[in-house]
Amino acid sequence: MENKIHIGLIREEKHPHDNRVAFTPKQCQWIMHHYPQVQIFVQPSPLRCYKDEEYGKAGITLREDLSHCTILLGIKEVPADKLMSGKTYLFFSHTKKKQPHNQHMLQTILEKGITLIDYECLVHPDGQRILGFGFFAGIVGAHNGLMAYGEKTQAFHFKRVHTCHDFQELINHYFGIKLPPLKIVITGSGRVAAGALEIMGLLGIKYLPPEEYLINTYSYPVYTQLKAGELYLRKDDKTYSRADFHQHPEAYECRFLPYVTASDILMNGIYWDKKIPPLFQADDLKKDNFRIKVIADITDDTNGSIPCNLGDSTIEDPVYGVTKDKMEQTAPYLPETIDMMCVSNLPNELPRDASQYFGDQLMKYVFDELLKTDSEIIMNATITDKGKLTTRYSYLDDYAKGTTS
Repeated sequence: MENKIHIGLIREEKHPHDNRVAFTPKQCQWIMHHYPQVQIFVQPSPLRCYKDEEYGKAGITLREDLSHCTILLGIKEVPADKLMSGKTYLFFSHTKKKQPHNQHMLQTILEKGITLIDYECLVHPDGQRILGFGFFAGIVGAHNGLMAYGEKTQAFHFKRVHTCHDFQELINHYFGIKLPPLKIVITGSGRVAAGALEIMGLLGIKYLPPEEYLINTYSYPVYTQLKAGELYLRKDDKTYSRADFHQHPEAYECRFLPYVTASDILMNGIYWDKKIPPLFQADDLKKDNFRIKVIADITDDTNGSIPCNLGDSTIEDPVYGVTKDKMEQTAPYLPETIDMMCVSNLPNELPRDASQYFGDQLMKYVFDELLKTDSEIIMNATITDKGKLTTRYSYLDDYAKGTTS
């Protein structure tokens, strides 16, 4: 047993509780079969989407005390008082942008000599992120956007995703549902958009190129997709370059406005930061030709690319209304309002599938790297090494010391 590598799956302790997990029972089983030197232990949890009994049946040891494990995997931030000294942790820490609410956690990580590897910072050599739940955020977000439109118009009714055992049950729910003629515009080209496109395919909603979508009407449901190069062009020469856009977003203008007059639902999956112009302005809501009834802001930036995103909604209560004249929050599904779906933890509605997908990427691209002594992929994602900020993340020093303004 001395040379075994002990890995622990920790219980999610952050509130509100997350129900996802880094590895499913079958994935733990597969790892221990293919890596005899590895033993996985699971901290019991009453809220995890895979039950303790499922891990037990798969032959995985359940143990409250994980102090014998060297590597600990979670999903969300670990509360400071739950962090164990000297361990290597993998989770989404949300510290790389100096997020104020996680400053104390990072300080504790440094005090306790912990090595922190952040999932968000794990990237392929070409810079693409390895891990993320965006695909399932896109699936649930697109479903919820359509659900809200059905409730608002009373034209059809969708069940709630979180009442389904898994994605297969949701797919079965779509059998026989006939949607009325409606027009959907999807923004973005990453994992979130891919999830939304999956729902379009499952429901048989027809794709149209943007120029056709804008000018024609149809007797069946249709959608179009606007990638960054179709949404943003340089103000001076009307061109788009990805690298230039990310370096100088303020030099670009947004070309989305014509779509507010041609669409019933907007599903927003575009990347945003504060230098990027929004898709439309608050004043545009007041215009008579603003046709959009429902916005599923899947990337969910409050006051971001969607000016009428007034803050997060919840899985239990996913939709709120916004008045067009004063942009004030109101009840959902009223006739003259815009309905906003702004849930920040959408993958939690399909936690079993989201966990399986996440664990699959982790096994394919990260696990071998984690067992190496010198992996560049792991090194680049290591924010702290045995309680010290690594060179790559030394810019967090003022944040960690509490001297940041």
